[in-house]
Amino acid sequence: MVMIWEDITVECRDSYGREHGKKKLLNGVSGFAEPSRIMALIGPSGCGKTTFLHSLSGKLAANVVVSGNIVINGKKQSLYSREVSYVAQEELFLGTLTVKETLTYSANMRLPSKMTKEEINKVVEETIMEMGLGDCENTRIGNWHCRGISTGEKKRLSIGLEILTQPYVLLLDEPTSGLDSASAFYVIQALCHIARNGKIVICSIHQPSSEIFNLFDDLLLLSSGETVYFGEAKMALKFFADAGFPCPTRRNPSDHFLLCINLDFDLITEVLERTQLSSATSNSTLGMRTSEIRRKLIGSYKSSKLMINARKKIQQLKHNEEQEIKRYIGSTTTWRKQLCTLTKRSFLNMTRDIGYYWLRIVFYMLVGITIGTLFFHIGTGNNSILARGKCVSFIYGFMICLSCGGLPFFIEELKVFYASVVPNVLMGLGTGTGVIIFMMMPSQIFRSLPDIPKFFWRYPMSYLSFAAWAVQVQVQR
Repeated sequence: MVMIWEDITVECRDSYGREHGKKKLLNGVSGFAEPSRIMALIGPSGCGKTTFLHSLSGKLAANVVVSGNIVINGKKQSLYSREVSYVAQEELFLGTLTVKETLTYSANMRLPSKMTKEEINKVVEETIMEMGLGDCENTRIGNWHCRGISTGEKKRLSIGLEILTQPYVLLLDEPTSGLDSASAFYVIQALCHIARNGKIVICSIHQPSSEIFNLFDDLLLLSSGETVYFGEAKMALKFFADAGFPCPTRRNPSDHFLLCINLDFDLITEVLERTQLSSATSNSTLGMRTSEIRRKLIGSYKSSKLMINARKKIQQLKHNEEQEIKRYIGSTTTWRKQLCTLTKRSFLNMTRDIGYYWLRIVFYMLVGITIGTLFFHIGTGNNSILARGKCVSFIYGFMICLSCGGLPFFIEELKVFYASVVPNVLMGLGTGTGVIIFMMMPSQIFRSLPDIPKFFWRYPMSYLSFAAWAVQVQVQR
């Protein structure tokens, strides 16, 4: 299994799709990734790291145009494949679930339906052990009102969710962001272990320490969407030295690379010079401006043997014997299994949220007692009509106010849904039905069959019109 990207160019158009408003995000990026090796994608902010990973995983937005070839094992990839998994920078979990429950629900929705419960549990246990989550497997993830696992454990859980299906290619966007040096080292070590098992691992990383940098096998250095260096990580220092920009003895290699290619240093220097706070250049240690250094490094790479050898190897790998890759569209589980799993997950998530579920039940009980007290024995005379109208308005007012408490839960579910539906893990209908069914069960908005209008199929939402029917009964009485 080999992954190749050749002359990848990405252009982003404006919201109206006009040609004159487009911006080039990547410009002719080429390279390859081999199994059992981990590649670092390094560059300053805005250089195109996330765009590059989205190009490989097929997650680009609709207004983005991609040209070039992305080949996996000799076959051009045009659809999202089960063999490619992507770990986003933001962790999206249901905070009321434990680590093991999160992995188990994900496994039930992503692994083939023919697998037994014992086999799925075995995969979950192996993933927990591989990612070093054994000590916190029964700990809740946590949210804004409930303390849970640490940030490093959340990062490893994000990776664990993606390796459940045993993908051949694992893409990660900033897996060490927000972590201390020890936690970041632990995460990269775990990725190295995954790569050594025959997987292709590519991760973007902003500014790794020297210890973390030494763990990487290959390096792709980007600046403003262009390739500055591609090759073995240990040979990058020699390339910079041969280009005339050697790394000082006590400087972190990644810091030196960013110092040479980050154009923001020039902007900062201009501001400092205008305010007379500094008269030094943006790169006084090298005696040149960063834009000039970057231009020279890109020119050196394009004329170097590194690029020539990379081009030759790309052509060689492209013409290797093609091996069949089983691809899929959608999920590997049935709609019924997704519905049952998501309904159970929503039930567990709601009932564990004290503020959303149990506190609202208490409020509803208090409202019921209050209404029963205020409108007790109001009679059936003419004067009771106004009282009954006030009662209905009173009930609906409380129902509307208390229903607003479900918005945070819905937003949380929606974020997790979007993170799962992009790689075709979940069916939108299954997720929506799973959430809505449980939310409607205690709401008393289902109507019995005798009460449904005769031609209810002409009015699809009539069987949910609890408010309309209640008001109609009130008016008739």
